This record gives sequence, structure tokens and C-alpha cells, in this order.
Amino acid sequence: MKMTEGNGVVEQIVTEEDIRLLIKRKDEIEEQIKAYYDTLEDQGDVGMHGPLVDAEGFPRADVDLYTVRTARHNVSRLQNDHKTVMVEIENALHKLHAKVRVNKQDEEMAPVEATDHAASLPSPFARVDTIVQGSPAFLAGLQIGDEILEFGSVNARNFKNLHDVASVVQHSEGKSLRVGLIRKGEKVHLHLTPQQWSGRGLLGCNLVPLRR
Repeated sequence: MKMTEGNGVVEQIVTEEDIRLLIKRKDEIEEQIKAYYDTLEDQGDVGMHGPLVDAEGFPRADVDLYTVRTARHNVSRLQNDHKTVMVEIENALHKLHAKVRVNKQDEEMAPVEATDHAASLPSPFARVDTIVQGSPAFLAGLQIGDEILEFGSVNARNFKNLHDVASVVQHSEGKSLRVGLIRKGEKVHLHLTPQQWSGRGLLGCNLVPLRR
């Protein structure tokens, strides 16, 4: 994140690269948490809250107490780190989206140039009409109104219907997909990873086909 100063006020400038780095950090934390949960699972039924003493109050002989206590401590610490980075991602997205809204005024001042530029871009085959906050699509930076040029291996040349996109998503769970799109007359590329989250599906967004 860059810092700028104007009228005595310091402002953070958020870029899409900043958000990608935050999401990478989130993914790394989630992998570490999973590894420690796997360690706890190897110790039997102790989990995060199972008793470490037997019925007589003596330390259990069937588990590695040091390993369990260390794993529990690290899971708790990493869960706090995960909450922090999720807040940072959400704040960064809000700042980036706010910057886009401000820049819209500049685009409206030069409608002819924007139109000419858009005319030179490939034809999109779908548009984003719904995004759920906190979903993989939201965290990747996808926005309502984005027009899709490519979604993984699907593009305007081979797109037939939305089943093409659905097939790519189903076969790419946990893998980063390159998404090319038109936003405000500009070509943008994002990286979106389909994955399980608290909501339905693997993306958390809805696409509608465009007939051009």
C-alpha cells in the first residue's frame, strides 16, 4: 500500500496487487491451521477442547501432551491472525472500490476517448449481476457490472452457454483461475480461486450471458 499526503492528511492508496498479497497471506494462514488440525486429529479425539487428563486426574498417556498443547496454541493464534487479515482484505476492497467510484468522474469527462477504447476491446460473453460479500468472487475483487472476456479456458470464441463456465469452476476447485474482464471501459485481469466457503457454490457470484 502506498501513502500519499494532501492538505496535511495522509491517505493509503490500495492497489489490486495489495489485495492479491493479502489473499495469499489468508490462504497461507488457512493452510497452517489445517496442518495443526491434522496434527490434533493424529492424537485421537482430543481436538481443541478434549481433556488432557484421565478420569483419575493424571496426564493422559495415550497422547503427546506437548504436541497437543503446541498445536492448540498455534491454532488459536492463527485464527486471530485469520480474523485480522480478513478485516484487512475487506477494508482494502472498500478503499479500492471507493477509488474506482472517484475515478468514474474522470472517465465521464472524456466519454469519446472511453468509447473508442472500449470499441477496441474483445466482446464479453457474460456480465456479473450479483456478488455475495465475503465470497471467493468478492475477495478476488470481482464487481457487479464487470463484463467477462475470459474465465479460465472459456472465452468469447468458445463460449456456448454458462454451463461452460460452471464446468471450469467444478474442475478447478482450489485452483487459481485467470479472469479477464471489462470494467468501466478498461480491460482488467483478476485471479479467482473457486472454493468452499460459508455460502452456496464455489464462487458466490452470478453471471448472466450477453448476446452480442
